[in-house]
Amino acid sequence: MTWFDIELLQDLHSDMLRFSRQVKFLADRCGIKLNEYGIDHIALRCHQVSTANRWYQGFEKAGHCFNEKEINGRPIALFTLDQRIDCGEFSVDCVELPWPGKRLYPHEGWEHIEIVLPVEPLQLHHRAIALLSDEALRAPDIKIKQSAPKAMGETLSNPTLAVTDGQVTIKFHPYPLTLIVASEKG
Repeated sequence: MTWFDIELLQDLHSDMLRFSRQVKFLADRCGIKLNEYGIDHIALRCHQVSTANRWYQGFEKAGHCFNEKEINGRPIALFTLDQRIDCGEFSVDCVELPWPGKRLYPHEGWEHIEIVLPVEPLQLHHRAIALLSDEALRAPDIKIKQSAPKAMGETLSNPTLAVTDGQVTIKFHPYPLTLIVASEKG
């Protein structure tokens, strides 16, 4: 069964066109050609536990959960889907589903993509910034943030550089999620 045929995920199916357009608009402003990079996964945001539970049940029907961990104080489930999700210029088969945290996002639904830049973790920030256009670096509505999320047992350093316009976000990491999960298992 394809993910967009699952009733529990119909709101996400309806949201995909908005998300695809907004990600492309942000990528264009940043000078990032999405089809030139490995888009590792896409991620969701929601405000209610019941929404996260419903999406979890839906994605279980569309693929399988390959990891569940608590990161930065909230549960996150990772799914590999049986059929890739078409997001315009790219497609992915991995979805990150975090449960609600303290922060309320402006929209419930698809929120960000993550690009893998295969560099040493200490080089990620410099390499990702170098990819961004002058407009992205100077635009007052585009914010750039560094972080280093870490799950219990994770052995790989996985810094993040996030670029957002307040609607959607493009994040850069040095490793794909599958490698990070494998590092947790030793």
